Amino acid sequence: MPLKIGLVGCGAIGAEIAKAVDSSAFDANLVAVCDHNPETAAALINSLQHKPAKVKLDELVSLSDVVVEAASQKAVPAIARAALVAGKKLMIMSVGALANGELFAEIKALAKEHGARVYLPSGAISGLDGLKSASIGTIRSVTLTTTKNPAGLKGAPYILENKIDIDTLAGPTQIFEGSALAAVKAFPANVNVAATLFLAAGESEVRVRIVADPNIHVNRHEIVVEGSFGRIATLVENVPSPRNPKTSYLAALSAIATLRSIVEPVKIGT
Repeated sequence: MPLKIGLVGCGAIGAEIAKAVDSSAFDANLVAVCDHNPETAAALINSLQHKPAKVKLDELVSLSDVVVEAASQKAVPAIARAALVAGKKLMIMSVGALANGELFAEIKALAKEHGARVYLPSGAISGLDGLKSASIGTIRSVTLTTTKNPAGLKGAPYILENKIDIDTLAGPTQIFEGSALAAVKAFPANVNVAATLFLAAGESEVRVRIVADPNIHVNRHEIVVEGSFGRIATLVENVPSPRNPKTSYLAALSAIATLRSIVEPVKIGT
């Protein structure tokens, strides 16, 4: 029987997920969608061959086997509580919300209490399998350096609060350095990968640097992990989503791959 998917958030990543399901990329049906903007939801539905229902969150949860959050960090608590209390599988794309330790603990407790499962896709980075394995031993340090075109950083709280004129940058400029927890608050639409690393490393500290480079046309993530196992270094250069330069196309593909792994009989990797 096809997996029944409910999608909350019909923006760039949500649209990619919806279109993959609609094209029968794996054995699933998109049964329902909701979005805070009814016009966005309607536009997505109209673009699909198989039309899902446009409903409110509670009804979406009741119709679905898997609830996919592709909305925002602010929306995660309400979506997670509704899905997990109902015992549904939940996939969270706005992983930065889980940098809030109390919320992450609540989500884990709800999933355990109600027999639900929570899926956090790897997003725009690689190497999480190795990091998860390394966290069984001792990790000494995790560093993430993210480089983006200034267009992908516009509107971030950190940029606005510090009155940084990123349009005037002539070359690569580091505009932030701090912990993963600070980074996801400062750039909630840009560095969900920092929170994913933080969680995959067993909530170990992750040092984050953010660089704005007007000459770059990819989203670059460089990760270095050192510990008792040795050293891991990865570099990913992602094409920005054609629908939203603040996110990477690979993030949407990782969500699709995660959903497909739920229905496939063999799981590859840690």
